[in-house]
Amino acid sequence: MYENILELTGRKPGPTTMVLVGVHGNEKCGIEALNKILPSLEVERGRVLIAYGNPRAIELNVRFTEENLNRLFRPEETLSEKERASYEYMRARFLKKYLDQADALLDVHASLTPGSQRFVICEQNARDAAKYLPIPLVVSGFDQVEPGGTDYHMNRFGKIGICVECGYSDDSSSTEIAQKTITAFLVARGNVTGDLELYPQSSLQMEGLYLTKSDSFVLARQFEDFEKVSAGQIIGIDGKDEVKVPIDGIILFARNRTQAGEEAFLFGQYRK
Repeated sequence: MYENILELTGRKPGPTTMVLVGVHGNEKCGIEALNKILPSLEVERGRVLIAYGNPRAIELNVRFTEENLNRLFRPEETLSEKERASYEYMRARFLKKYLDQADALLDVHASLTPGSQRFVICEQNARDAAKYLPIPLVVSGFDQVEPGGTDYHMNRFGKIGICVECGYSDDSSSTEIAQKTITAFLVARGNVTGDLELYPQSSLQMEGLYLTKSDSFVLARQFEDFEKVSAGQIIGIDGKDEVKVPIDGIILFARNRTQAGEEAFLFGQYRK
């Protein structure tokens, strides 16, 4: 049931908007939210394209089967032979056909860590749409430090790409947030009718990503997402080398790693 794209067309002309869930197959709240919304969703204007990102991973309840789908929307020449041989690569090529038809995208994600903070990922061109989403933090700069997502693909071509992290996937409130976010996005885009509310939001700019240089990266301690860190603070040991954060700011997605070239952590700074 997850393989095909669902297309809903309104009676009046309008924009084409895409809603994507399940790019990571074990992030269930977006899938659950969409399944609750679809039976009563009435498109008034334009088209709405609905897609379940990674059907095989959804069925197996895993993040991905061979490669991280949300890194495979980079330009073709930057992809490795291993990436191009994967199921996820073929799925990315399929999804691109529909992303390229859309004017704007909402890609719904979640975390597998209890208590995870909710945030919106978008660049400046999407802030007018993001301000109606019921999430208190907007993070920019992922296109530069961690390229390859669906939103990155949209931004490359001057379109609106928004990724939303709804919190801990197994928390029922995350499903509710995903529902409200999808609905608000479609209203803001003009595809469906409804009321909009502005939300107070803080802004964060991602500044860098640390990739492991050895097959052993061990954190100095466990870091909470968005925890404050100081310039020169030791984050972990990569092989035999200390790894320090270069700026005052926050740390995000800090994880122990067991291979060279893996994403160990990101860092950024709040902006006024």
